[in-house]
Amino acid sequence: MNDHDEEPHYESMWMRLISMIIVGVLMGFAQSLFWVIAVAQFIIMLVNKREPNEQLSEFGTTMGVWMAKAIRYQTAGSEVKPWPWTELD
Repeated sequence: MNDHDEEPHYESMWMRLISMIIVGVLMGFAQSLFWVIAVAQFIIMLVNKREPNEQLSEFGTTMGVWMAKAIRYQTAGSEVKPWPWTELD
């Protein structure tokens, strides 16, 4: 095997690194957004007789699924890239 045969492998690893950095930044943003949503939902429940806002609940579920996919990709448990490369569940 010569060096030329190794290039596609290294190229794909560099692309994976770039993808991992992007996903890591998005995960940091998602964590901040999580706290905003959690506090907002708590306040809504305080004033709404313990009833949560359905849209925030659904968004939280979607964000949780995305974070699970992102973590699996980051730790090489999956080769499927999360959103924005694939559809958001």
